[in-house]
Amino acid sequence: MQPTYFINHGGGPCFFLNPGPMRDGWSELEAYLRDFIGTLDKQPRAILVISGHWEEVRPTVNFGAAPPLLFDYGGFPDHTYRLTWPAPGDPTLAIRVRTLLGAAGIDSGADTTRGWDHGVFVPLKVMFPRADIPTVQLSLQHGLDPATHLALGRALKPLRDEGVLIVGSGQTYHNMRGFMGGGGSADPAAEAFDAWLRAAMTDGATRDRSLIDWAKAPGARQAQPHEDHLLPLMVAAGAASGEQGQIAFHGHAFGKPISGFRFG
Repeated sequence: MQPTYFINHGGGPCFFLNPGPMRDGWSELEAYLRDFIGTLDKQPRAILVISGHWEEVRPTVNFGAAPPLLFDYGGFPDHTYRLTWPAPGDPTLAIRVRTLLGAAGIDSGADTTRGWDHGVFVPLKVMFPRADIPTVQLSLQHGLDPATHLALGRALKPLRDEGVLIVGSGQTYHNMRGFMGGGGSADPAAEAFDAWLRAAMTDGATRDRSLIDWAKAPGARQAQPHEDHLLPLMVAAGAASGEQGQIAFHGHAFGKPISGFRFG
């Protein structure tokens, strides 16, 4: 059975900039993502990604056979808009995702034209540079309800026995004012929220309830003013509901703590 993961996808295409402050600020995360494939017991046959950069009225599956890249960022050098990551899509897996959601009573949609946003192609280009594993993206659902997204994950758990790696791609800290204005200084609220997350994610017995009530955690709204980048964690955790979690990564970016998790 494949585990599921929540990863931080970093600041846009910073991993592909020349050395300098913008890239250096993400150096710990970049090193982890580059070594990610070595943490897997076996290579997945396919990857399902849930990114914080795609929301729809109902969960929607990307059916593209060869999705283009969606350069949904601005202000970066020209070469970052010419990046490539030509991994194939997997329409058969997309059908399977919708079938599993339907069996759980979850209405879903299909999209045949949308490209992969940078929450998909930026980290996966670092993690799987050969771009040889079929990949499918699933959207978040408007409203960003934690219980709803945990249920999405639970519905998709059978994919793990089918060799599919489920990856939630977001940020455990996603306050852009904090990133840009913190100057790398200590941030007690951010540290408190990250410590809470690290404790809560390792306990399979209580993790779901903790995630439903995440906004009550210390420092929660300072770390996540808008929780779109936290919801992929709910899906990844839901796909391993009740199973033990592990802290797969812990580091800092521009002085803010960020953590990644493995479930199952």
